[in-house]
Amino acid sequence: MLKSVIFKGPCNDSITFQIKGVLKAPIDPSLLTDQKWINFRYIDQLNVNGGGTLDGQGSATRRKCKNNANCEILFTTMDFDFITNGHVQNLHSIDSKGGHFIVFGCENMTFTDLTLKSPEHNRNTDGIKIAQTNGINITSVKIGTGDDCVAMISGTKNAWISNVVCGPGHGISVGSLGKNDGETDVEDIVVKNCTFVGTSNGLRIKTWAAPLKKTLNASNFVYEDIVMNSVQNPIVIDQQYCPLHQCDLKEISHVQISNVTYRNIRGSSETDIAVNFNCSKDKPCQKITLDNINLWRYGVRGKGRPLLRNNCFKVEGASYGKQTPPSCIAHRATPLST
Repeated sequence: MLKSVIFKGPCNDSITFQIKGVLKAPIDPSLLTDQKWINFRYIDQLNVNGGGTLDGQGSATRRKCKNNANCEILFTTMDFDFITNGHVQNLHSIDSKGGHFIVFGCENMTFTDLTLKSPEHNRNTDGIKIAQTNGINITSVKIGTGDDCVAMISGTKNAWISNVVCGPGHGISVGSLGKNDGETDVEDIVVKNCTFVGTSNGLRIKTWAAPLKKTLNASNFVYEDIVMNSVQNPIVIDQQYCPLHQCDLKEISHVQISNVTYRNIRGSSETDIAVNFNCSKDKPCQKITLDNINLWRYGVRGKGRPLLRNNCFKVEGASYGKQTPPSCIAHRATPLST
């Protein structure tokens, strides 16, 4: 059993941590501090690998805390704070108390050959959550959780996510954004060659309808070559995000979403709405592109199958190529030259 530990730089040279065997977090959350189990901070050239398993013992902690309102359970398995040139590879993280990995204030991070698993019913167990980070590569990762497989929030820039299998979970998300002043733009995101299996969402952008003092931008996203397998909401932009339904829906989102492309998206939906764009009245979504979309109702494929439908509110953009179901954005024969 390993209690909370912090590895803090700066260091004089590159650092490699090899994790082998199984490391278990304490069941009793009072033995952990600062909502973190293993924390790396202020290190340049950090390598974490070894093929081992990090067992957060989250299910046992939730049972222990079930009847205790003062029992804190949402401890992250591994935090990376202000790391430059980090490489995390060949690890397994299971049954996290809260999120598996949090990446904050980092630059040039790579996560590859990982397996992150939590029970679907354990809420707030994000796979990889990213904030205020420039340059992150997530590839060849299998994630099944009770929350977002990957969540990119305030200040995430230049992210490349590929060959990720997500499910169960809430999909790959940008956001939530726009709830608090001081948040910064999210820009230049690529999600490619990913598969979603039995998730509540596939590709989701979510922003709060909140009275921010300044406009926040979410722009330059490409989602390409994506497979949906029995996904409840395959493609979503929700600018009235309010998970607990305790919001003043008279407010308007001040997040400007623009330059978002969905290309070669195919597979099955558990619901009748394949594409759901609910954008801001004040700042409509701009330059949204649907290119070759082929989505059908789960379990009903083939000739004569019932069509799904798309929903668009305050969206400006265009669609190209095959559109199943029919696009709710104006269709063009070919993309305009740039």
